Amino acid sequence: MPLTDIVAPDAIIPALKVAGKKALLQELAHRAAKLSGQDEREILDAITQRETLGSTAIGNGIAIPHCKLAKLETMFGQFARLDRGVEFDSLDGQPVDLVFLLLAPGRAGADHLTALARVARLLRHEETAMKLRQSRDAEAIYAVLTMPIPGAAAPVNRDGA
Repeated sequence: MPLTDIVAPDAIIPALKVAGKKALLQELAHRAAKLSGQDEREILDAITQRETLGSTAIGNGIAIPHCKLAKLETMFGQFARLDRGVEFDSLDGQPVDLVFLLLAPGRAGADHLTALARVARLLRHEETAMKLRQSRDAEAIYAVLTMPIPGAAAPVNRDGA
């Protein structure tokens, strides 16, 4: 299922330059605050607190920092392809170069986990990750993020057509 309901074209960062994990989270929080209308400090505190529970790096150079925000109304996603990988306390020890920040409303419940699973499934797909790494501009990255995963089940058409 494409991520068009979570990430907008203006939430794509095609070549982010940061020195490490802390700087990465700060930059993501800064940019997410501008786009989502949420408080930058609240975003940073929430994703930093989540990282203290365990790294959100899922391996193969991919991280999905995520948290819930009480004042957020809808799911918000932001994607960054890093100019150079950074240490992110990943279980496989690989530096992270593909990052999807997921912010969920405080009342999201299972929707948060469903969105997280969708993002993880997409980014873990080898061909998708390769295309994201090869894409150099926001439009190309957005196109990759919003295309269906080859071989994935098609969404159910509820209107009977």
